[in-house]
Amino acid sequence: MKALRGAIGAVVVAGLLLTLALALYALGKSRPQDLPWTPVDLSQPVGMFTARKLAALGDDFPACREALDKAGVRYTALPPLSEGDQCGYADAVRFRPGGARQIGFAPRDLGVACPVAAALSMWEWESVQPAAQRHFGQRVREIEHFGSYNCRRMYNREGASWSEHASADAVDIAAFRLADGTRITLVGDWDDKGSKGRFLRDVREGACGVFATVLSPDYNAAHRDHFHFDQADRGTMGWRACR
Repeated sequence: MKALRGAIGAVVVAGLLLTLALALYALGKSRPQDLPWTPVDLSQPVGMFTARKLAALGDDFPACREALDKAGVRYTALPPLSEGDQCGYADAVRFRPGGARQIGFAPRDLGVACPVAAALSMWEWESVQPAAQRHFGQRVREIEHFGSYNCRRMYNREGASWSEHASADAVDIAAFRLADGTRITLVGDWDDKGSKGRFLRDVREGACGVFATVLSPDYNAAHRDHFHFDQADRGTMGWRACR
């Protein structure tokens, strides 16, 4: 009898493991970005592990460029830059116009670390354009920014930690211009109770799925006129901020 119970238990465990394997296989086919071991694919919907995979591209510039290439993002790789011990980058790219579904940035010379470029692309495709269609029935034509690389400490305070801007791992987004010319700004429209305010909150929430840090006017007065997005390496615990 004991042997029979052991055999039945083994069959049950084997059945459960098979069911789990089939479930993971099905999930991997339909939602690969929900699995931690699948490679990042910018053409796939944002999943549970997308943001961590994007941030991890900071350690693998060739893999990051391959992801951009596969998704049809047009860019120019920038030469490495070093300014002292704390500032500079080795993996920055600059967007070029004409890519698949690619939006315009103003000023046009936006150069960012490759993982930021990958996240901006996904954010446009998965969040910005759908939100614009939902709230305004048209596309966003251009995103205005305050730049990325800046060799400085956080809040420009002496003795503070170095900003993610010091390695081009951050970008500040200030406004959006729709296809009909309508301009939506953080400083002017964050408190709007209509479509503009709802749009800005939707795109902030969308950014939280692809960036390690998202800070908005809800965070503090220093961000009253822009979103701060970055791909800071938060370590194995995957600490994130979305405020």
